[in-house]
Amino acid sequence: MQQQEEKLEVLIIWRTSPTPLRNNSECLPRNMCRSIMRRMRKKDAYNSSFLYTFVTPKNRIQKIIRENYKNMTYDIPTMASEATDMLKSLIAIPSLSRDEEKAADYLQSYIEQQGMATGRKGNNVWCLSPMFDLNKPTLLLNSHIDTVKPVNGWRKDPFTPILESNGKLYGLGSNDAGASVVSLLQVFLRLCRTTQMYNLIYLASCEEEISGKNGIEYALPELPPICFAIVGEPTEMHPAIAEKGLMVLDVTAYGKAGHAARNEGDNAIYKVLEDIAWFRDHRFEKVSPLLGAVKMSVTQINAGTQHNVIPDCCTFVVDIRSNECYSNQDLFAEIQKHISCEAKARSFRLSSSHVEEEHPIVQRAVSLGRVPFGSPTLSDQALMPFPSLKMGPGKSSRSHTADEFIFIKEIEEAIELYLKILDGAMF
Repeated sequence: MQQQEEKLEVLIIWRTSPTPLRNNSECLPRNMCRSIMRRMRKKDAYNSSFLYTFVTPKNRIQKIIRENYKNMTYDIPTMASEATDMLKSLIAIPSLSRDEEKAADYLQSYIEQQGMATGRKGNNVWCLSPMFDLNKPTLLLNSHIDTVKPVNGWRKDPFTPILESNGKLYGLGSNDAGASVVSLLQVFLRLCRTTQMYNLIYLASCEEEISGKNGIEYALPELPPICFAIVGEPTEMHPAIAEKGLMVLDVTAYGKAGHAARNEGDNAIYKVLEDIAWFRDHRFEKVSPLLGAVKMSVTQINAGTQHNVIPDCCTFVVDIRSNECYSNQDLFAEIQKHISCEAKARSFRLSSSHVEEEHPIVQRAVSLGRVPFGSPTLSDQALMPFPSLKMGPGKSSRSHTADEFIFIKEIEEAIELYLKILDGAMF
């Protein structure tokens, strides 16, 4: 059956064209329109001052668009230099969790100086690509602007960016996750000046390090529907396609106080021993090929007021790292079947995440030599109700350490890889 022809209108000037964008329109730079014109028959294409119109099957135009973008080049060193200057500025602005206002101000001002409109809620700052079209899928580029407090052992001022001759940039948050914040922003600003088969949203979120409720989940309801996200975290630019979730339990046993010298009272410490042993020894049946088994660790215990008083209460804390085979609610229900003490979950909201390796974005990363893996560390992925992967410059092992650093060449590599993965992507 002959393919039905569909008229595709292609705008030339993506920001200043007075022509409204219609449902069957694509917004392209002038040189690409001319390239398409050269490959079309004369009767199938004509132009006016702001508009090229092609009367041909739409998928043929889209194929030519993809081929043109394959041949496009980017000034990666200049983009990396701009990203590095931004990162230095961010390092110099203390932005501990819940105290990110000045860093958010800086980012918002920078984006607006690029001629882009911003949105903001609390200390979360975002920007939508121009000509946003709800008929297209939307890709979110996200990283966080908050940092942990400086740990002991820093030999340098954590808030003074120091760039050494070997290209190593020191500073708190340089690796986790400032390098991702600035790399993704440069990629966003560049891709916004091209036409893609998807919309873009850039979101710099806050309170990630503490999974705060004023962070990403505070901002997401303000954004259009999202189909997929790339979360910038230090992964050496390999895609983490699965991530462990987190649930923290407060467990309590009650007894009866008494004098330790006499045979009286009911010792609450003895009541928790079997439950602590169960948490140590139990193995959940389902094991993830990417994340391994669910991991449970008793990390804190507290009881007693003085040496000669039988404690009437004993509490302990359990850190549980879930895999994608179980929801946190499922794990909690199973745990309650096996312990005698009272257990309360602080939250069920930090779930494990997983995206199929066959996803087109993952496959584009694989085609560039990137290796998918499962990440044991938590990120804002846990709070995203849509598919995502975690991928960014730097090494996870540098995070939350003294003399944290990033190599400038890692920022340059990240920008180049992000562009290769995203430019012309379809999902």
